[in-house]
Amino acid sequence: MLVIPAVDIQNGRAVRLFEGDPERETVYYERPLEAALHWQQQGARWLHIVDLDAATGRGENRVLLGEIGRRLEIPLEMAGGVRSLEVARELLGLGAARVVVGTAAVRNPNALDAMLEELGPEKVVVSLDARGLEVVVSGWAEATAADVRPLAGEMWARGVRTLIYTDVRRDGTLTGLDLATVEQVRRAWPGFLIAGGGIASDADLEGLQRLGVEGAIAGKALYEGKIQLSHWVGG
Repeated sequence: MLVIPAVDIQNGRAVRLFEGDPERETVYYERPLEAALHWQQQGARWLHIVDLDAATGRGENRVLLGEIGRRLEIPLEMAGGVRSLEVARELLGLGAARVVVGTAAVRNPNALDAMLEELGPEKVVVSLDARGLEVVVSGWAEATAADVRPLAGEMWARGVRTLIYTDVRRDGTLTGLDLATVEQVRRAWPGFLIAGGGIASDADLEGLQRLGVEGAIAGKALYEGKIQLSHWVGG
């Protein structure tokens, strides 16, 4: 299974948030580039880079994204505030191998269609972030009435082929995955599925493997040594 370390950037630093709350952060690296280089050196095959300030509309960290894009040799997916084709092009120009679309996929599917048409499904990933199965948007601050399962089907019909599902109730908490909910998402999504939100141990990753989930995004568990990336990069 593909285990992807997350480098979340807020106010210029590499952090992890508790349940996505910008006011409850833990700073792990003062320079996000150092975090990215660390995971590359540990054998990561992909990195998940999130501009939290862009996601919440409080700013952006484009200079730092560009620095990471220039220095890293492994492929990067960049997320946070990707709500138009123009922003997607910009992030790809900064070194992203693919962009991650969250809010726009739910609120403005025409923008998603434009990205898919020009860039193709290999460069556009959709992230459905949810409290359980209820989708949330705008940096997880706004709830919607949408259910992940039918929305996943809609994304597949639009041409998306890689989906990220994050349970924001658990993200950054080290409480473990809600595998029963992940299983429901797995059944609803026929493509490549990446899951995250609360990963706390190898048991969580093994649980995802049993469900046939192809990838996992891990943050706090990696930064705090609860799981060792080296155990998951061999295959």
